[in-house]
Amino acid sequence: MGSFVVAITGASGAPYGVRLLQALAELGWDVDLTITGPGFLVLQDELGWQLDADSPQLEGAIKAYLNWPQSRRLTYYHWQDISGRLASGSYRTQGMIIIPCTMSTLSGIATGRSSNLVERAADVMLKEGRPLVLVPRETPLNQIHLENMLKLSQMGVKIVPAMPAFYQRPQTIDDMVNFVVGRVLDILGIEHQLYRRWSGQIGGETDAGIVS
Repeated sequence: MGSFVVAITGASGAPYGVRLLQALAELGWDVDLTITGPGFLVLQDELGWQLDADSPQLEGAIKAYLNWPQSRRLTYYHWQDISGRLASGSYRTQGMIIIPCTMSTLSGIATGRSSNLVERAADVMLKEGRPLVLVPRETPLNQIHLENMLKLSQMGVKIVPAMPAFYQRPQTIDDMVNFVVGRVLDILGIEHQLYRRWSGQIGGETDAGIVS
């Protein structure tokens, strides 16, 4: 089917990134993965993952935590290896998702900084006209954050803040995580069943009379 680039950075929200990886594998996609140094810290803090970012066995350890299927490819790239193939437009992928995305990473993409593989891979998506989805997780947002998001949105980047909805009546944290991940998959045109879609019904009645 093809592959997507997934980057996990140091914003809170590591479960979103992990669930997206699992969902892509379940739906038949291969993944090219990169994780920033702060991203590893958040994986440890929020999920208890114990990973050595410089270990030659790192890729295998990540696959073990994800229970990665043998039928799907997952390739890990060090986030500071600017020579990695993700840095070249000649390496073809279906698009890139940064989940969660720090405001620092978002700023680096908006300004064309390309100081690491995550930023450079995102720059490749922009120059090659491929889908780029950012899932920022920050609150409150200051003017710089908003201006950078507007700038990227005007370039065609999809900004999907980690804002779970509640109309599907989530019962667990996993339900809320699945909603955000499902919205990312929707934007990429990938069919899934991660959350219950809005039916237009509230209490047995349509929502025609609801005003914002």
